[in-house]
Amino acid sequence: MAKAGAPRKTPKKKTAAKKAAQPRRMTVGRAPDAARLQTILAALDRLYPNATCALHHRNAWELLVATILSAQCTDERVNMVTPQLFARFPTPEAMAKADVREVAEIIRSTGFFNNKAKNIVGAARKIVEEFGGEVPREMEKLLTVPGAARKTANVVLGTAYGIPSGVVVDTHVARISRRLELTNEKTPEKIEQDLMKILPRDRWILFSHQVIHFGRDICKARRPECFRCPLASICRAPDKILP
Repeated sequence: MAKAGAPRKTPKKKTAAKKAAQPRRMTVGRAPDAARLQTILAALDRLYPNATCALHHRNAWELLVATILSAQCTDERVNMVTPQLFARFPTPEAMAKADVREVAEIIRSTGFFNNKAKNIVGAARKIVEEFGGEVPREMEKLLTVPGAARKTANVVLGTAYGIPSGVVVDTHVARISRRLELTNEKTPEKIEQDLMKILPRDRWILFSHQVIHFGRDICKARRPECFRCPLASICRAPDKILP
């Protein structure tokens, strides 16, 4: 406790050098102005005008399976595994009768193969028994299918059926949305809600595809290639690499 009459100490002011060393705080938490958002969307359009899902598939069922397999796994690895899987079990009806152990062996290299195999066979049985062998087109129904959380459902509905049910938020979309100050949230669910509020509905599907390509090509997690990024002039991310 300070003695009576003792002069009160005032906090030292930060020097200019110390202030400069402080990381820039991102001005997140509010929607970007319309002009800035249009700059972002226009840049993505120039870079990836025809962006689409990287998972190889011929129908909604194959896309559902591929998306389940993509959890904690690269799209490239999934694309290496699915040809054999679909040759052996080409339809939901065939997969519904599959031995989970055989499916697990085929998809082993994707990681978490036992759980994924159970989900894939379970999804096939659910689709055959309750949805007539067709992957449902409604979010509420699709979410009852084993292995189909909201991200998976958004992928299937958006890419296979062209239904903008939401915005797919994977690690690339989450990272870049924060870097570009489109959100300050950390969970995919909350990030998606922020993006749905600011993006036109007709951009929900394409935006995710474009940002995923952008994240793999330029705005990489460990070392973003800011020197060739068309959005560098408006990016204020703390981990931005300056020339």
